[in-house]
Amino acid sequence: MTRSALITGGSRGIGAEIARRLAGEGYHLTLAARNADTLTETARRLRDESGVEVNPVVAQMNDLDQVRNLLREHEDRFGGLNALVLSAGTGTAGRVADMPAKTYERMLDVNFRAPITLIQAALPLLRKSAADDPARGAKIVALASITGVAGEAGLAAYGATKAALISLCETVSLEESANGVSATAISPGYVDTDMTAWKRDELDRTAMLSTGDIAEMVLAVTRLSRNAVIPNIVLTRAGDGIWRA
Repeated sequence: MTRSALITGGSRGIGAEIARRLAGEGYHLTLAARNADTLTETARRLRDESGVEVNPVVAQMNDLDQVRNLLREHEDRFGGLNALVLSAGTGTAGRVADMPAKTYERMLDVNFRAPITLIQAALPLLRKSAADDPARGAKIVALASITGVAGEAGLAAYGATKAALISLCETVSLEESANGVSATAISPGYVDTDMTAWKRDELDRTAMLSTGDIAEMVLAVTRLSRNAVIPNIVLTRAGDGIWRA
């Protein structure tokens, strides 16, 4: 059967690597990102490499109307949805005492309000695809963070939005797994992407997780039977700080 996936934050970094791996499995894709040029180039490259259909949709994750439209664009193009991958995210370091409201509001918008809005919009289509594929069901995978599992100084607001995402995934599975739809959060430490460039003065890139590490976990989740539900996958970096980012 032909499978399809919708990936937010799909133009670069972790999202682009997840898209590459799913395209290699034959998934047709809708990719969402803010930057049209980068998105178009990623979509072109994936089509050339894998031959799958790739539908690029420019969308701002802090605009909930655009988030809802993203699901409509995917449904109009593919008619089903086997995997929803929530990879878009934003983060700003700062102490609780000093953080402006606009900073944590943006993280709430992108890291939590957009995912719950997109999940709500996608559930009817995910249930339909789960019924069409009773062996695997349909999967939601959300990129959270190890800071959503164990707090880290300077990352309180970011970690709080990711903790909310982890809890959301657990509850979605409780409510929807009987319908064949389950949700998994993936909670890594620092991954070598543009988003972690600010850490490179104190943490060498070779000490970070790779985008391939995260994509491998996503791929594994999509291959599971509908009876297997994984609430959260925590990936920590090698070393003596097992619960640290």
